[in-house]
Amino acid sequence: MAKKILVVDDEKLIVKGIRFSLEQDGYEVDAAYDGEEGLQKVKDCHYDLVLLDLMLPKMSGLDVCREIRSFSTVPVIMLTAKGEDMDKILGLEYGADDYITKPFNILEVKARIKAILRRAGTKSGEQDSSSSVIESRDMRIDTDNRSVTISGREINLTSKEFELLEYLASHPGRVFSRSSLLATIWGRDYPGDERTVDVHVRRLREKIEPKPSEPTYVQTKWGVGYFFKV
Repeated sequence: MAKKILVVDDEKLIVKGIRFSLEQDGYEVDAAYDGEEGLQKVKDCHYDLVLLDLMLPKMSGLDVCREIRSFSTVPVIMLTAKGEDMDKILGLEYGADDYITKPFNILEVKARIKAILRRAGTKSGEQDSSSSVIESRDMRIDTDNRSVTISGREINLTSKEFELLEYLASHPGRVFSRSSLLATIWGRDYPGDERTVDVHVRRLREKIEPKPSEPTYVQTKWGVGYFFKV
């Protein structure tokens, strides 16, 4: 079944070019031209990935991303003409999985899409059936269903947050440097820096820790990196 992608951008020529290129690769492509329309389409339809422009009429891309994260874990790639580091960090904090600055090479966009869909779609297939569930104290991580519950309560994680938690929990007690986590979770070609890892760890702690300032699951080894404590 073809993967379905939503492109949200008010520049119709850009949307037309992205749609043509992605459809050539076998994707099904839908489009929205302002933030409100894009958000409504995500609510109404199932998409495998959203390409979301930062500067949109009616509702900004950051606000759209934040609203999407309140009900969905669909992967989101932000598209923007801005290249400042703060915009990148804001996009990640609001729940974006990746960030591409305009003007972009469509081959790069397609490579990023392929990488994110591969990680989201094949992660469970890489797990041995005997280890499809990771349990620690009151946390249960189901790698097949890509779900996390704590004391029976489901935790809504983005794809990157889940992959980060799953990877750390699969190697309890082992300390991973920020650079190692960046390469493993985001890929060695990811253009972001190690602050990306810090942002996602902070967001993850806010969702899984009773007191994020005093984490009990994902802990810091000062000067080294992060580890999962059983």
